[in-house]
Amino acid sequence: MSVTGIVAALMAEARTLGTLPPGRRPGARDSMAIHTLADGTLLVISGMGPDAARRAAVALVAAGAQGLLSFGLAGALDPALGAGAVLLPETVTDGAGTVHPTDAAWRARLASRGGPGAGGEPRGGSLLSVAQPLTLPAAKSQAWVRTGAVAVDMESVAIATVAIAAGLRFAVARVIIDTAADSVPGSVTRAADARGEVAYLHLAAGLIRRPVELFALLRLARRYRAALRALRALAQHGVGLP
Repeated sequence: MSVTGIVAALMAEARTLGTLPPGRRPGARDSMAIHTLADGTLLVISGMGPDAARRAAVALVAAGAQGLLSFGLAGALDPALGAGAVLLPETVTDGAGTVHPTDAAWRARLASRGGPGAGGEPRGGSLLSVAQPLTLPAAKSQAWVRTGAVAVDMESVAIATVAIAAGLRFAVARVIIDTAADSVPGSVTRAADARGEVAYLHLAAGLIRRPVELFALLRLARRYRAALRALRALAQHGVGLP
């Protein structure tokens, strides 16, 4: 039986996959905890960013994963993508010349099982990975024009690089949270840690300093709920290797 390894940056993303058993640390002190789900899938909650994602992918390869899946949320670059839209890209890119293909058979299986998200049928195209989040509409628009990518995350290229170096299959299953027209409030980014857990006292303090961000925060909260519903629905249909 093929063993799937999943990298999810955020705890909230990982929880959509089901109940998380205790993780085990496979060796080095700074290694990522690996959770074994009920169906034998291996999961690492990496935290945000390419370096964390790379360490998680390496840990999964060492634990015996035969394919790596980048799973979670993404920001839209294409204005046609709404919150809750399912993204199953054919390629991932860093925008600087690196382009990795995803596994066509795995992508087809995800598309057949996932069904339509809030934005209709699952979307293909290219996914851009960046080192720092794109929080403003102008930055998203520039990235869309420059790269042609339809959405952005921070982890997928790093995971793909590890998978390809190990000769493993690689796929991406992401759901849009913020649209191309949305700004992500600075009070949120400053109050959240690498795993997306929010320090609410810091968030409140940020909103007191910039109360104008409250409306953007409420909008983002609605987007977040819609995105997690779509991600949970995708996970319930199965995201493992074909």
